[in-house]
Amino acid sequence: MSRFALPVRLLLVNQFAVNTGFYLLIPYLAVHLGGLGMSAAVIGVVLGVRTLSQQGLFLLGGTASDRLGPRTVILAGCALRAVGFGLFAIGDSLAVVLAASVLSGLAGALFNPAVRAYVALEAGEARTEAFARFNVYAQAGALFGPVLGSVLLLWDFRIAAIVAAGIFAVLTVAQAVVLPARPATRRGGSVLGDWRECLANRRFVAFTCALSGMFVLQNQLYLLLPIQAQEATGSAGVVAALFIVSTVATLLFQVRITRLLSDRARGPVIAVGLAVMGAGFAVPALWSGLVPVLVATLALAVGVMIANPLVYDLIPSFGPDSLAGTQFGVFYLGSGVAAALGNTAIGWVSGFGDRLASLLCVAIGLISAAGVAWLHRRGALTPRQPEVAR
Repeated sequence: MSRFALPVRLLLVNQFAVNTGFYLLIPYLAVHLGGLGMSAAVIGVVLGVRTLSQQGLFLLGGTASDRLGPRTVILAGCALRAVGFGLFAIGDSLAVVLAASVLSGLAGALFNPAVRAYVALEAGEARTEAFARFNVYAQAGALFGPVLGSVLLLWDFRIAAIVAAGIFAVLTVAQAVVLPARPATRRGGSVLGDWRECLANRRFVAFTCALSGMFVLQNQLYLLLPIQAQEATGSAGVVAALFIVSTVATLLFQVRITRLLSDRARGPVIAVGLAVMGAGFAVPALWSGLVPVLVATLALAVGVMIANPLVYDLIPSFGPDSLAGTQFGVFYLGSGVAAALGNTAIGWVSGFGDRLASLLCVAIGLISAAGVAWLHRRGALTPRQPEVAR
């Protein structure tokens, strides 16, 4: 990590802590709400509100990063999540729980694009490798968080919520003290003008659409693959094996894979990653049992390791540095909508058979790969990088 500037090093550690705090609480929220006597329908609304608050407001967070400076937005996001998780600890009523869900979702919408914009601008030519390490730290936190949460739940859910809120409070203070201020990159004009500029960039919009398949397939680690693993073994506990396989593979191989591929053309490498993600689902489509599901999980992880850092490297290169946050916001918003629609379609198709749903995932991966390859052939993935100061 010594090759990176202090802000990048801090934000890498920050991402580990962010995921630790998030995953020690959120996976157990539905069980807690059920224990409060809330119906499944009400629990679904609470969880849906949190997701909608985050996915639907990514564009706001990205724009705020450009207009106010990423440090300000990161601090605001961490502080809001500390408040939101704190409300989960003290509130039992539906109104308080909904307020906590909205605040925690809004917090993610603020700091997620801002952190990535800050890393992209600060890392410079080492951007791809920085995002590779970013993925490693994120996966490590996603693995450690549920383990810590399960230990804290031996006492009480409120203890877990207080610890999660405390983590984000400490992050807020640490970043306020250590993270250097980076000035706002966008001045003048209007917010709507910024959005129009991003949406008018056909190459960026086409890239966002082509990459939507990556997020649809990533979400199957939470939808289709756990269903198939449970059906293969008859045990819900086996689902943990999927996350262990995915996380351990990322920790061991992410940086090595990125170093191996970082000097190659971005488009073909990303297309290969998407194809690997999709092709992995062909195994459970053809064979039954736990091993095919684990193979698909490993292929999904490898495909993400191949494509993800290069995708994050490309996003800010489609326009001026002054719109980096907005571009991440647009990309995340589009990906969130695609993931929601994709999950709905895959869930519906799985009603006719899990193998058919797996084949649909294969098709999504290959279509996305073909889309990226087509954009590369047209030269759309090597856009000019004009510097526009406004």
